[in-house]
Amino acid sequence: MRFLYVMDPMCAWCYGFQPELERFLEHYPSADVDWIMGGLAPDTEEPMNENLKQAISSYWHEIEKVSQVTFNHSYWELNTPYRSTYQACRAVISAEKLAVKSAQKMVRAIQLAYYREARNPSLDRTLIDCAKSLDLSEQQFLAALHSKETELRLREHLTIARHFQVSGFPAFFYINEGKQVYPLTLGFCKADELFERFTLIPEA
Repeated sequence: MRFLYVMDPMCAWCYGFQPELERFLEHYPSADVDWIMGGLAPDTEEPMNENLKQAISSYWHEIEKVSQVTFNHSYWELNTPYRSTYQACRAVISAEKLAVKSAQKMVRAIQLAYYREARNPSLDRTLIDCAKSLDLSEQQFLAALHSKETELRLREHLTIARHFQVSGFPAFFYINEGKQVYPLTLGFCKADELFERFTLIPEA
């Protein structure tokens, strides 16, 4: 059984979706899940402008109302935010390279640092600490994070996201043995909705 999950570790709706996804996947422990980094925002060293900060911070309140998650809203006062998520995506790819099946754990670590501890996941220092929390070597992780191989892998992930015509996150798909692709959600939804849609798929 195979699923494909297109997301971004700095996507707040993906953070809200995480408990729902985990609840769904608990019922399929032997399933393979391809974690594809969708790349919400490319690299930049320019701080986020005030209008964008206000827009994103308002999303956090909205997500809290419809999901099980909570946010540390002091993030916006404690950090200089950047509209840049590619490095966090590279961090997930690097962790998976160093330890198979660690993508989900790295996503969780980044989400915890960002949304609960109010730390800036656009910065290498935060990402290194996330990797260390998974018992990954700081030196090996940092080398992987800045390697050409990881950059190429990120480009492959972005290509996959375009192939599946993903225009927003989270996007979760089921792929059957005949390689037919069934979208289970294109956006936030509850686990019960995932179960319902999955039962409607032929031979799932």
